[in-house]
Amino acid sequence: MVEGLETQEVFQFLRPDEVKRISEASETIKCLAGETVYERGAKAKHFFTVLDGEVALRLPGKGDFSIVIDQLTRKAMFGACVCFNRDSYALTAQCIEDAMLLKTENAVLKKLMDEDLLLGYRLQTRISEIYFNRYNETMKKLQAIVMNIPLEVS
Repeated sequence: MVEGLETQEVFQFLRPDEVKRISEASETIKCLAGETVYERGAKAKHFFTVLDGEVALRLPGKGDFSIVIDQLTRKAMFGACVCFNRDSYALTAQCIEDAMLLKTENAVLKKLMDEDLLLGYRLQTRISEIYFNRYNETMKKLQAIVMNIPLEVS
């Protein structure tokens, strides 16, 4: 059983039996600074939670260029494609510093959500709330960037 699962932002509301079932579908992994957790477009097999360290979510561009969309620290979750019916990751996740991650199988999480509709609803609601807040923060950052770009008048 994974220690401390119930303290993670996305799983705080779970009952002990739910924590146990999700824990059985999870493992703790260590990733080194610079290591890629997953690439944009890769098959979304896992859902992750940062236990320690920092992970950047990047939108890759041409060549080696990429834009950091968000930087995630302790207790933040990412890769939650299971709740949005996506079969691939939309961004690349890369460790900024050494990190300990909780890696949960999407298929098992989806099965739990389908078997227990209340759990599914609560988990979907929580993940949606987390992603919507993250989206709003990203929009604020983009607005700040755009507002600081000088306009050229011809």
